[in-house]
Amino acid sequence: MKASKEKYIIICYSTSEMLNADRVIKSQGIHTDLVPTPIQYGSICSTSIAIAKEDRQLVENTLKENNLSFKEIHPYESRKLSGLMESLKKNIITHTFRDIMSKIEEDLDITKEEITYLLKTESKNEIEAIFQTADQMRKEIVGDVVEIRGAIEFSNHCKKNCNYCGIRRGCTVPKRYRMEEEEIMEVIHQLHSWGIKTVILQSGEDDYYTTEILVKLIRRIKRETKMMITLSIGERSFTDYETLREAGANNFLLKIETTNKDIFKFIHPDDDFDERLKCSKGLRQLGYVNGSGNMIGLPGQRPEDIAEDILFFKDMAIHMIGIGPFIPAKGTPFELYPQGSVEMTLRAVAITRLVCKNVFLPATTALASIDPDGQTKALQAGANTIMLISTPAKYRSNYQIYSNKNMIDLQSAFRAVKESGRKLPKYLKISPEEVQ
Repeated sequence: MKASKEKYIIICYSTSEMLNADRVIKSQGIHTDLVPTPIQYGSICSTSIAIAKEDRQLVENTLKENNLSFKEIHPYESRKLSGLMESLKKNIITHTFRDIMSKIEEDLDITKEEITYLLKTESKNEIEAIFQTADQMRKEIVGDVVEIRGAIEFSNHCKKNCNYCGIRRGCTVPKRYRMEEEEIMEVIHQLHSWGIKTVILQSGEDDYYTTEILVKLIRRIKRETKMMITLSIGERSFTDYETLREAGANNFLLKIETTNKDIFKFIHPDDDFDERLKCSKGLRQLGYVNGSGNMIGLPGQRPEDIAEDILFFKDMAIHMIGIGPFIPAKGTPFELYPQGSVEMTLRAVAITRLVCKNVFLPATTALASIDPDGQTKALQAGANTIMLISTPAKYRSNYQIYSNKNMIDLQSAFRAVKESGRKLPKYLKISPEEVQ
């Protein structure tokens, strides 16, 4: 599908109906894409089916013949960035940059080469225009409200040996820990009392927490709080993912970290890129609100690699994209490697907003860990989400995926929102004055 004007969007009543419709359409040899629903048609969290214009009638007939209901099917309407090219008129920019910005204004897809150009440009005017354009798109697509979520790092045990990670199997950490269900629920209820709508349950790849244990926890969270649940627990089987989804898990965060297979193998000596990709595709197939992300500044990484990552997020219809600088932990094989650049990380965030549009983009903790103003800068560059570190104090210092981790709390989140000129969500039941 070359341009948005050639697409039709099918909106279904539920995730299960959408997945069933997609399966039937594909069985007829018709190409489909699962994409985050354009904001004019629905929630940022929902997924729709994109088809080519010429397949519209065949698809509609196929759905009717199979008694599959759908809410809407209509042309994808372009979301043009009004006045973008006019605002660049007086800027000293190259013809190449002007052509790229023109395509972005017209809601046309940009290529890997064009993304790479945006990542590489050293022109102050062009860099400034990238950030301004991303901020304009963020405002027009997802608005001014910053989503606030709470993350609980419930275990720092991990069976994997990633070369940069401070909780890797071979790393000596201050103390390994696992949180009990009651401890997790105590934090859950605290977040719920603040009005937080989504909790992120994050851990190393720890087989102690079986699917049965996690299902019990998920069902209890749903029963007692009805909160949305994001899991970030690494690679599991398709059957496990399916069982957790049926239990009530809504979102899943599994970062690809890099789409360069050589770099992936270098940083993950006991991981397999194709297995990670298979897991991501399985999560999408099961209808999770799918999360991914990458690290900026990995050893050997080039701007072309980052461009591939951004296109991967788009092609995989990723809803939540966490982009942070590479920060190796002390005591790991990579501890002497240089950390990633704040500026390049911010630029990757901005360009991801321009390419992927209607997605959640966190102002990541990693960014805040190497720049005290990192989250404010990210919010001004297209980000729209902050994740609080809600792990109990007695465990926090032991969950060091990278060194010198910044512990994002309500106070720092409120500060970043205020400094970036953004708005807090109305669902919060706690005010900035209450956390001074």
